[in-house]
Amino acid sequence: MVIRGHTLNDIIRETLDENKSTPSTANDRQEGGTHYKQLTIQPWDYIVANDLGYLEGNVVKYVTRWQTKGNGVQDLLKARHYLDKLLEVNNGN
Repeated sequence: MVIRGHTLNDIIRETLDENKSTPSTANDRQEGGTHYKQLTIQPWDYIVANDLGYLEGNVVKYVTRWQTKGNGVQDLLKARHYLDKLLEVNNGN
């Protein structure tokens, strides 16, 4: 198979070569900023270690990063939105 002048084997080999230079774990890199890398414990590690669900996890994520991102108040509002939904789900409203 040839794609734009490259064989499939060439594409696979190039991809593997590129991945050799990338960090070995997801915690070694961050997509879109550095606001988590500077933390002692990354939010997703805390979320996984404590078996938190989606709603709780997003509250943790947004509260953790609110002071390190450009519009921190927006992150607090997002955290409150997820917390409101969590309360709604658990109160049967």
